[in-house]
Amino acid sequence: MIEKDIAVLSPEKLGRDMTIIAEVILEKESHAQLDAFRRKMREAPCVQQCYYTTGEADFIMILLVRDIREYEKFTQDHFFDESNVSRFKTSVVMNRVKVSLDVL
Repeated sequence: MIEKDIAVLSPEKLGRDMTIIAEVILEKESHAQLDAFRRKMREAPCVQQCYYTTGEADFIMILLVRDIREYEKFTQDHFFDESNVSRFKTSVVMNRVKVSLDVL
């Protein structure tokens, strides 16, 4: 039942003060294109969580970045330079109300 034993680290103490929620809509959703996008998100160090979703967005992700410049570079490398990303929407977290991966 236990998938992984982890320590919960403080993003602020690690210099990752900014939490970003990004919603991504892809142009096309073939298996190869979905797998390629998933792989890139798994490899990106600032992506803490990434979900393939139903609804308006194809992917919703949580990113921890140092500042807006780091996020801008991430969007350039992974969204603007990626021909299969149709568009994306960004929300900046103002306050962490609850952060947990507990399963009750």
